[in-house]
Amino acid sequence: MAPTQRSEEGKELAGIAAADSVESGMALGLGSGSTVACFLRALARRIQAGELEGILGVPTSLQTEKSCRELGIPLTTLEETPVLDLAVDGADEVDPELNLIKGLGGALLREKMIAQASRRLVIIVDEGKMVDRLGTRSPLPVEVVRFGWGSHFPFLEGLGGRPVLRKGDRGEPFLTDNGNHLIHCCFPEGIPDPYALDRTLVGRAGVVDHGLFLDLAQEVLVGGSPDVRRVFREG
Repeated sequence: MAPTQRSEEGKELAGIAAADSVESGMALGLGSGSTVACFLRALARRIQAGELEGILGVPTSLQTEKSCRELGIPLTTLEETPVLDLAVDGADEVDPELNLIKGLGGALLREKMIAQASRRLVIIVDEGKMVDRLGTRSPLPVEVVRFGWGSHFPFLEGLGGRPVLRKGDRGEPFLTDNGNHLIHCCFPEGIPDPYALDRTLVGRAGVVDHGLFLDLAQEVLVGGSPDVRRVFREG
C-alpha cells in the first residue's frame, strides 16, 4: 500500500475510534484539519443513527463550523458552554511525552483555547505524525498581529529558527480566522527545549500565540493498518 493511502486509512481509523468514544450529552471541542474531518463524519453518522443524543460542539475554525452545519452536528459557543467534556483534534507532530505542534492550518489560537477549556483532549493522527523531537518534521506556526509583523523575524532567528511568512494562494499574506498573520518557523535540528521556547514566545509583545501544545493531550489515537494504537500520557 502506498504511503499516502496508508496515511489516509490511518486518519479514517483514528477518526472512527475517536467518534466511538463520544457519549450522549457531551459538550465537545471540535478541532480542525483533515484527520478531524474523518472524526466529524463518523460523529455525524452516530448522531443520525440515533446512537448519540444531546451532543453540542464548539468548532475551532470557520471551516469546521461550516462542515458541522453541513453534517448536522449541533453547535454551541465557548461563551454558552465554557467547560467542555472532550475535545478531539489533530496534530502536526506528537512527541513521546504527547506534547504537540499544531496549527499549520491556521487555527492554533482557537484550538488551544478549546483544548484548555476541555476536561480531556484526545488527539487523532496517522503514524507519520509521531516524532522523537518536536520541530523535526514540521515548522512551528506563530500567530502575530499584523502591526509590525516583520519585527519578529530577527527575534525568531535569534532563537535558532528560520521564519517565513505564510502566504495565501495568490501570494498575499495568509490571515487566520482572527485576522492575524502566521509565521512558520523551522528549526533545522528540532526544538531542544519546547518549554523554554513556549515561555519566550508568550512573553513577546505582538505574538498572539504559537503552535506548541504542552501538557494538554491526555491521549493520542494513532491510526495505522489495520489497528488504532492508543497512547496515554504518563501520570
